[in-house]
Amino acid sequence: MRKVKVEDAVGMVLCHDITKIVPDEFKGPAFKKGHVVKEEDIQELLKLGKDHLYIWECGEDLLHENDAALRMARAAIGEGVEYAQPSEGKVNITAARSGLLKIDVERLQQINLIDEVSFATQHTNQVVEKGAIVAGTRVIPLVVKKEKIEAMESICAAGAPLLEVKEIRRLKIGLLTTGNEVYYGRIKDKFSPVVEKKVARFGCEVAWHELAYDDADLIKEKIQGFIRQGAQMVITTGGMSVDPDDVTPSGVKLTGAELVSYGAPVLPGSMFMLAYLGEAPILGLPACVMFYKTTIFDLVLPRVLSGERISRAEIAAMGHGGLCLSCPECRYPVCPFGKY
Repeated sequence: MRKVKVEDAVGMVLCHDITKIVPDEFKGPAFKKGHVVKEEDIQELLKLGKDHLYIWECGEDLLHENDAALRMARAAIGEGVEYAQPSEGKVNITAARSGLLKIDVERLQQINLIDEVSFATQHTNQVVEKGAIVAGTRVIPLVVKKEKIEAMESICAAGAPLLEVKEIRRLKIGLLTTGNEVYYGRIKDKFSPVVEKKVARFGCEVAWHELAYDDADLIKEKIQGFIRQGAQMVITTGGMSVDPDDVTPSGVKLTGAELVSYGAPVLPGSMFMLAYLGEAPILGLPACVMFYKTTIFDLVLPRVLSGERISRAEIAAMGHGGLCLSCPECRYPVCPFGKY
């Protein structure tokens, strides 16, 4: 750093706070460390008794914290997110639309292993509203070597965007309620209203709803019929346990669908089924969806609606964070459930 006259400091960077004191009114920093001096600051600085300032000179191999944070944000973002101007060395990244937040967690960790670099985010696979802060970038010191930001930029350039907010699609859904007890009217169907309410939150329509007794061939025909009529997703309720007369999984398999998983390391929701018939996902919902406020259905539904094709490995990864604590007052998604 070096000492310069206030009048000559425009465009230079303060390397310390400058305090302002008004007796009985205010005491605090009038200008903070890292502030870039502007023409309009000169008179105020002179009033504070500052004829000279100590400024930081960035060499060609260094970046000011504001410039570094901006470059980090620009390198990381994909569709559905935007960044603000830097404030005290930090840049906030916000959702430009409501949707599903996606973070490349592995590359995020690589970035944060770079010394003096800090990149913090919300959890991946969370539904976020437009305007929500989803990430923040900054460097630790006032200035940082360019090579460190260039290393961060290289990591970001090595694949898909580090973070984005994917649009949640409004799909037409075929809903199949299975089970002799419902089909023959022995009990009232209380499952379908729960499903309809959950999908309606995302603007989806249950365009077809049919009942089927416990027969694998009939279930197969109903699912295939939904697809022929234009269903973009099929949801089945009932018949998902391991009892011999629970044949919904067998009916799904008979359609020729690609079975991703029957069973998931999530509680509640371990008897969940996921398959794909062409591009159309088939979700087999266990009975817990009817009784618990939050289940595996709440974790998987927004991902499916965003166009993801979920793999068996991704289902397996849900085991870390897949235990609902059954709190007296459910605060999901502000809780650990589904975060890994």
